[in-house]
Amino acid sequence: MQTFAKFLGLGVVVAFAIALAVLCGDYGPWYFAWLVGTTMIILIAVAGGVLFETQLESSKNGG
Repeated sequence: MQTFAKFLGLGVVVAFAIALAVLCGDYGPWYFAWLVGTTMIILIAVAGGVLFETQLESSKNGG
């Protein structure tokens, strides 16, 4: 059930992004790429922060 909820949430986000692209007309692909790119940058930054914290905790524990 948890996986289905994640899949459904992602589907809603994708549908919103596509609807936004259609409503924007000729600028739609640019806005779609901007939304996807911004999301990826945020996710990569969060992943980097998590990895940094994990390494910091590992070094504090003598690992």
